[in-house]
Amino acid sequence: MTERLWVFGYGSLIWDPCFPVERRETARLDGWRRSFCMTSLHYRGTPEAPGLVLALDRAPGAFCHGVAFLVEQGAEGAALAALRERELVSDAYTEMSLPLTEPAVTALTYVIDPGHVQYCLHDVAAQARIIAGAAGRRGPNRDYLMNTVLHLDALGIPDAELHDLAERVRALSP
Repeated sequence: MTERLWVFGYGSLIWDPCFPVERRETARLDGWRRSFCMTSLHYRGTPEAPGLVLALDRAPGAFCHGVAFLVEQGAEGAALAALRERELVSDAYTEMSLPLTEPAVTALTYVIDPGHVQYCLHDVAAQARIIAGAAGRRGPNRDYLMNTVLHLDALGIPDAELHDLAERVRALSP
């Protein structure tokens, strides 16, 4: 029997998976934190005016709640191709298989490469300014943030840092 493909979503995959889903479960990944630590030159920004998108940044002692998706049986190859096309557009993410603590499965996960030029660390005020003003092929950067907050809340896993950032972005947006 072929091992099933699980995918861990912590940002836009939560509300916009690009593959057929058989099952989804609230999930937890230890040792990583969700962070707006990646500049977006394609989807939520441009090379001239980069936006910010979420990535998983290694952080011992931290954890990230998200969603574990079980890819529909038989669609694993197409799902993997779609994920790689979407997530590896600039090679800032590294594709890893990581053990989730909830559920207890190994999931395909996209994490930031801290050595990549798109890796960045900004304070929350700078993040808010960037997100409030950036837009790319998939729309305004603020929509990405707000959709993530909305869907995390709906799953019962609110993220206080993202809520604070969303309030700051709302205050800056027209």
